[in-house]
Amino acid sequence: MNDIKRIGLLAGAGTLPIEFVNHAHEHGIEEIAVLGFKGQTPQEVKDKATFYQEIGFGQLNKGIKFFTSNGIKNVVFLGWVEPKLTISNLKMDLRMITLAAKTKDRRADSVIGAIINELEKDGLTVLKTTEFLSHILIEDGVLTKKQPNKAQLADVEFGKTIALASGGLDIGQSAVVRKHAVIAVEAMEGTDKCIKRAGEYTKHCVIVKMAKPEQDFRFDVPCFGPRTIESMIEAKSALLAVEAGKTFIIEREKTLALANKHKIIIMGIKQEL
Repeated sequence: MNDIKRIGLLAGAGTLPIEFVNHAHEHGIEEIAVLGFKGQTPQEVKDKATFYQEIGFGQLNKGIKFFTSNGIKNVVFLGWVEPKLTISNLKMDLRMITLAAKTKDRRADSVIGAIINELEKDGLTVLKTTEFLSHILIEDGVLTKKQPNKAQLADVEFGKTIALASGGLDIGQSAVVRKHAVIAVEAMEGTDKCIKRAGEYTKHCVIVKMAKPEQDFRFDVPCFGPRTIESMIEAKSALLAVEAGKTFIIEREKTLALANKHKIIIMGIKQEL
């Protein structure tokens, strides 16, 4: 990847686009054309962009033209976009209308996958984000001071099965379990709200977050950070297990310090424990 001097970034909300622009030079990238969304793309990303254009979610052709007119050949997708945008009444251009008519459903993977196909028709290559942010992928093992007990490890194994089944149906990546009971499964609301919802039913839950069996690492890489731990604190959850090598940890030091302070366990796990 070190031969890429100019790259396009489709930037949603959150810290991942910031992490990318702050480390782009390490990959030999000199210029970044950022395509952003109103009210979502961080100001720091806008400030570090060589070229910047803001669009609505339904303005597909305008976005593609922005990249191609700036000589972009390679693009990365990073950041969080409101999932409800895929079912909202959007102001769509003709290309997006045509695409929406051909898309089989409105699940995020289906919609974004179809958008990627359209970009590729115009000569753009969408790259895996993990190739640029490998330094924040979580490793295998327990990362916090507190260690899991046998009952919690059994719940991790059980929750992993549920999370992978849910991900296989493209519903969500996370499952919340306790004593081999499913308390909540993530859907469109996202991991943090799923955790809080589970906290309304019981305490000391185990959260398991896994990459989908057919995860497309060009977008929607599993991630967690301080906000996830704050949600666990509010819900009085006990443990977070995420897939090692396939999950981003955001603001690592802050995340682990917060977990340790509240005696929350964080661990990276593989498909097979």
